[in-house]
Amino acid sequence: MRLIAHNMLSCNVKGVVNNFPLQIEAEKVIEQEVGFNPDFLKHMFAKIDWKALVDGARSMGYTELPDEAPDGGARIRRNLSQEIPPCVA
Repeated sequence: MRLIAHNMLSCNVKGVVNNFPLQIEAEKVIEQEVGFNPDFLKHMFAKIDWKALVDGARSMGYTELPDEAPDGGARIRRNLSQEIPPCVA
């Protein structure tokens, strides 16, 4: 699952109070190389919840992202492309 896709998921079970973000409990993390698509990241940037992205990354062992989103969309997109695994299984 792509970490950015995880950022868009929520629980739709009736009665659930805290439905976002879903918790990741990875038994095994496999990184896969994918092409860098700046247009995709530019489009998705407005929809990304930074805290959920950081929490998801940390639950898989990636601790490089800061707690607070860096200033400037270009820098954040660069962080997403360089520091977060684009795809995990």
